[in-house]
Amino acid sequence: MRCTAITKGGERCKLDATGGSYCWSHNPQFREQRRRQGARGGKARGSGSIAAVMRKIESVIDDILEGRLERGKGAVVFQGYNVLLKAYDTDRKLRELDEVMERLEALEQRASLENSTSGARRGGRRSW
Repeated sequence: MRCTAITKGGERCKLDATGGSYCWSHNPQFREQRRRQGARGGKARGSGSIAAVMRKIESVIDDILEGRLERGKGAVVFQGYNVLLKAYDTDRKLRELDEVMERLEALEQRASLENSTSGARRGGRRSW
């Protein structure tokens, strides 16, 4: 069964309905979850910071090559930048994991709704 929602373009949604007469994108029950995910989408937090760190690293390299900075001090600076970049990478991975967990919970909730409405549990097993 197709979703009964009307899109912003004035056409009927082309997605299949899940757990009622709406698809996940139009189901009012998932509005808050869609809002949270949308708020996170496009937030490449750290991407601008990474570009700034890369510019600073290039600057330190130039300073060392031009003799404005001692090699030992440059090495210490690079160690700090390396730790910072690893922290950015860890943060990115944690945000990705959070997003995957939210999507998994949405799928489990949808499957639970479908199972409860269609009696799809057979012998105590899920019919994924």
